[in-house]
Amino acid sequence: MRTPKEQLQEVLRGTVDLVSEAELFNKLSKKKKLRVKLGVDPSSKDIHLGHTVVLQKLRQFQDLGHQAVLIIGDYTALVGDPSGKQATRPQLTLAEVTDNAKTYFNQVQKILKMDAAEIRYNGEWFTKLAFVDVIKLASKMTVARMLERDDFSKRFKSGQSIAIHEFLYPLMQGYDSVMVKSDVELGGTDQLFNLLVGRQLQKDAGQDPQVILTTPLLEGTDGIQKMSKSLNNAIGITESPKEMFGKIMSVSDEMMWKYTELLSKISAKDLEEKQAQAADGKLNPKDAKVDLALEIVERFHGKKEAQIAKTQFEALFQKKALPDEMEEEKVSSKALPISLMKLLVDLRLVASNGEAKRMMKQGGVSLNQKKIEDLSFEIKSKGEYILKVGKRKFKKVIFS
Repeated sequence: MRTPKEQLQEVLRGTVDLVSEAELFNKLSKKKKLRVKLGVDPSSKDIHLGHTVVLQKLRQFQDLGHQAVLIIGDYTALVGDPSGKQATRPQLTLAEVTDNAKTYFNQVQKILKMDAAEIRYNGEWFTKLAFVDVIKLASKMTVARMLERDDFSKRFKSGQSIAIHEFLYPLMQGYDSVMVKSDVELGGTDQLFNLLVGRQLQKDAGQDPQVILTTPLLEGTDGIQKMSKSLNNAIGITESPKEMFGKIMSVSDEMMWKYTELLSKISAKDLEEKQAQAADGKLNPKDAKVDLALEIVERFHGKKEAQIAKTQFEALFQKKALPDEMEEEKVSSKALPISLMKLLVDLRLVASNGEAKRMMKQGGVSLNQKKIEDLSFEIKSKGEYILKVGKRKFKKVIFS
């Protein structure tokens, strides 16, 4: 097992809130296997890459030798997490939740070491609570404290309704922490209030309060809103390799770095190096994006499928890179072999040998979509060739 300091540095990568660093370091210094809790509500059947950010953080703790405790919220899902919501969630039936949980469980196996994880359903303890116990639990939190929560506060001030059962959700999530005696709880940044309630309830129960660690919410392919299937900006982990690869490649260059930090297993040092190379113009961001797409697709579909997806994408990308129509010019094969520089001048794609030389040195000349920077390059055989100079000049040359 790594040193407490090394573990701390590793788990803090790609996180936002930590309550508190001193407490986490102290827990790690005891060199015992920490119980690291993550609660997930099976409110839908499919997992997307946004969901995997916190799941991968839990896997990271597993790889460091700690105990992953995954809470399947079959009862909290009946209430519905109000976090970040502007209105009361529609309530699911127990049958819907149970059906979703089966699919969710199967997909989570692609990320966690399930044979080493402790899987608990919170219906295990909530079904045993008498109504008097619910009253006691509700007495642990005031309405004023609930209204400090940002989403509740906004809804209250705007006159939107807040159902009483929504106040139970943070208490239920916190009670989960008491029941599994968690040392650390993970969640997205929108879960901070709920996680803090867990600390409070653990203190009331005489337990050592859990450390809180939150991860960022991942924007979808639009680069603006949180990834969500309902917003049509999600990348599902069960999508085809081709679809997944293409969607990752559609992400902006700027957002790609956040995706890499939160989703890739690349080291922090290597990530910094890649970003520095891209800033210096030594690395094309597209190539870094290809690396990320390959890694993600391989994780969920295997290496072979990832390579096939890459080949399919590149073929499609290259096809799209060519205009539907371009000027053709036939040249006698008696001119072969001919230097590419001379051909560019003869075809009036450049004004002079000097311009041809400059464009080639800058990587601005392509032959059949392959950059040619060798100033002595010659075309030696018959056939069709597609020349591209700069971004907009194309010509099909036919040597016959």
